[in-house]
Amino acid sequence: METTPVADALARAPKALLHDHLDGGLRPATIVELAAEIGHGLPASDAAGLGEWFRGSADSGSLERYLETFVHTTAVMQRRDHLVRVARECALDLAADGVVYAEVRYAPEQHLEAGLDLDQVVLAVQEGFAEGVEEAAAQGNTIRVGTLLTAMRHAARSQEIAELAVRHRDEGVVGFDIAGAEAGYPPSRHLAAFEYLHRENMHVTIHAGEAFGLPSIWEAVQVCGTDRLGHGVRIMDDVGLDGEKVRLGRLAAWVRDKRIPLEMCPSSNVQTGAAASIAEHPITALKDLRFRITLNTDNRLMSATSMTREMELLVREAGWSLADLRWVTINALKSAFIPFDERLALIEGVVKPGYAVLGV
Repeated sequence: METTPVADALARAPKALLHDHLDGGLRPATIVELAAEIGHGLPASDAAGLGEWFRGSADSGSLERYLETFVHTTAVMQRRDHLVRVARECALDLAADGVVYAEVRYAPEQHLEAGLDLDQVVLAVQEGFAEGVEEAAAQGNTIRVGTLLTAMRHAARSQEIAELAVRHRDEGVVGFDIAGAEAGYPPSRHLAAFEYLHRENMHVTIHAGEAFGLPSIWEAVQVCGTDRLGHGVRIMDDVGLDGEKVRLGRLAAWVRDKRIPLEMCPSSNVQTGAAASIAEHPITALKDLRFRITLNTDNRLMSATSMTREMELLVREAGWSLADLRWVTINALKSAFIPFDERLALIEGVVKPGYAVLGV
């Protein structure tokens, strides 16, 4: 990022991140090293070339093609020590970017090929995050990390993953998610898992309204009772113009009225074809309509991005101000899956003072 007053302010701004995939944020150099250790072939042999391959492959405009890039990241996340390392580096990288609170998600069922069981996967990831948080603090960067356990919507293990999340809720797991290709795999296929989670008072977010439209969002909200919507860009399909006046359809109005948070990921959405460009991304229109918008990275490796870069893109290409970014940061913390008093402490004790220093 070029050194300008705005760029410097964005780098220093405190950030909150709700939608970040652990297997989508590895350092290319780490992938190269771990792949060599286990004998996994890669499309490029050096870190720079590999990073470019991931970004280029993710630029295809297809969510399905985008998801194919995860073959190489999950391949190097099968051993306990490798999971610990990846999680530790994730915490360090986010903290260095000014993220003070992050919820990082991953699918435990995708990390069983080397003999680990689901509980061992969770414990390894939690150990790595604990190490990363402690190391970041020693470097002067304070961050809190919660984890979301993801079930794959095309698989049949959602109940098992839901029970896993509840089992580890006192060890840093703060919620449950489903992810994967939306078309043909509606969230209602996993209704039993969601009903169980609601009975256990466990927080839920659902990938919906990214590659598929309003029916996906409606099921996530009205059938599965999600607390947040992962992406949710297609809610714009229910927003129109009546002359010069904006008209919200019944679903869009419900989502706004209920303050259901939208975990929006601009760069990723442009890559997968869910949005035409950063300037035209629905996040700006939805911000102006006062939906509860949050800003996120999704997959930092595939999008070659960071929270600072996502902020810079919105400022440069969509006319956002520091006040707008402060607003979405507070939105994210209001929507976080941690206790109210802890959210309030981050808002009042970290975010507001941090932006006050920047003149906001």
